[in-house]
Amino acid sequence: MRPFLELEEVNVARGGRTVLHGINLRVEAGEQIAVLGPNGCGKSTLIKTMTCECYPLALEGTRVSIFGRERWDLTELKRRLGVVSDELPGRPTLRTTGRDAVLTGFFSSSTLWPNLVVTEAMRARAEEVLELVGAAGIAQKLVGEMSAGEQRRVMIGRALVGSGAGSGRADSGASNQMLLLDEPSNALDIAAQQGLRTMLRRLAQQETGILMITHQIADILPEIGRVILMRAGRIVADGAKEKLLTAPVLSELFGVEVRVMQRDGFYHAW
Repeated sequence: MRPFLELEEVNVARGGRTVLHGINLRVEAGEQIAVLGPNGCGKSTLIKTMTCECYPLALEGTRVSIFGRERWDLTELKRRLGVVSDELPGRPTLRTTGRDAVLTGFFSSSTLWPNLVVTEAMRARAEEVLELVGAAGIAQKLVGEMSAGEQRRVMIGRALVGSGAGSGRADSGASNQMLLLDEPSNALDIAAQQGLRTMLRRLAQQETGILMITHQIADILPEIGRVILMRAGRIVADGAKEKLLTAPVLSELFGVEVRVMQRDGFYHAW
């Protein structure tokens, strides 16, 4: 199976300033990884590079390969990359029910426009995903009337629906899709954070590929074994969670004294 991502000597500029420097990274299909670092270290730009929203500088030795290909039709790529950001859904989505918002994932659209044809197979898959992410009870609720935690569940369902990820079927094609999460617990209260992490653990245990961008150490699921540390636009460490989520390493990364404890497979820092 081809790796999900291969980056070689990638430098990315935004607003006339280089924000990613010499990134070398390989992520296998179906792998579960957390990218950790302080605000402004380039984590979100890294995700935008994976989704081709940002392009690297054309320098010698630079290479970007996604699912084994260096060129993509962006509409096709969106169907393979389930991206969930910390931003609120757009206005058309806010006026859409939870069920229909999940169905938009088949079309990479903001709502179910009149020209889009939804099949019975699509509806069945949407119901399966609503159950999977714990959103069946809010399927008829307008997205704009949902709490932040409910919206996040629906947006994760939208990201998953176009592939077989999480279906548990051998022919589902789950390995062909990656779920990219950008600061998933932002704006969520404690109960919503716990619910989100429980749901993401269920996906991870079904071998859904997950790449999570976060600055919250508690977001890193027990199922995630590999952690990448970023600072000032560079990858400064890449390895096993047990070796990197330590007080000395995190203190250096964040520039303050950090204490770390582990409980039930989760790490906590203060």
